[in-house]
Amino acid sequence: MRRPLLLIRPEPGFAATAKRAHALGLSVIGAPLFAVRPVAWAMPDLARYAGILFTSANAIREAGEQIAELLHLPAFAVGEATATAARDGGFASVVTGEKDVAWIVSRIGTLGPQTILHLAGLETVPFDARTVAVDKIVVYESVAVDPPLGWDEWLAKHPVALAHSPRAGEQLARHVAQKSAIALVAISDAAAEAAGLGWESVDVASEPRDEAMLALAHVRAQQIRP
Repeated sequence: MRRPLLLIRPEPGFAATAKRAHALGLSVIGAPLFAVRPVAWAMPDLARYAGILFTSANAIREAGEQIAELLHLPAFAVGEATATAARDGGFASVVTGEKDVAWIVSRIGTLGPQTILHLAGLETVPFDARTVAVDKIVVYESVAVDPPLGWDEWLAKHPVALAHSPRAGEQLARHVAQKSAIALVAISDAAAEAAGLGWESVDVASEPRDEAMLALAHVRAQQIRP
C-alpha cells in the first residue's frame, strides 16, 4: 500500500502541489503549517540595480502594486515556479536558476561586478553572494500556525513529507515527535539542513521544482518502512 504524501506549504502552493501529486496517483494529507503575509516596504533607488533576484514566488505575489516599478529590470528566479510567477507578474526578461540561489548568483557574477535587488521573505536563509552585491528587502513573512486536528493521526500513517523551503523544514521538524517514521523530501540542501536529523530518509531534489520533489516522493511512497 502506498504511503501518503504530507504537504504543509501555504496556499496557493499547497493546492498546486496536491494537484500534481494526485496526477501521479499519490494520496495527499496535511495542511499548511504557516501562512504568508505581506510586509510593508519602501522602493529603493533602482538606478543602481542590474536586476531583481527572487528566491520564492511568494515575493512576487506579496510585493504589492509597487512591483510594477521593477518590470523593466531583468528578473533572476530560483526554480521554474518562481520564474513562471515572475513572467505572470509582468517581467519580460526572466532568467531561471535550475538549481539553488548560489547557482544563479554565480551565473550573475560571470557577467562582471553587479548589484542586484533581492525581494525576499523575513526568514530567507543567508547565502554566499560571492562577487555580486545583493541588497535584500523584506516584502513578506511566514507566520507559523498550529497543526490542524488529525495531525497525529496523519503522522501515524508514516507519510512522505515535503519541505519546500528551509522555513517549511523547520516548521515540520517542530511538530514531528518521531522523525524516524517519516521519509523527508526537501527542495534544497538548505531545506534538508533546516529540518535537522533523525528522519527515516532524506532526499534532496536535483532541481528546485515540484516535479523533481514529487518524482522522489513517488519512489518513497512505494517503499515499505524498514
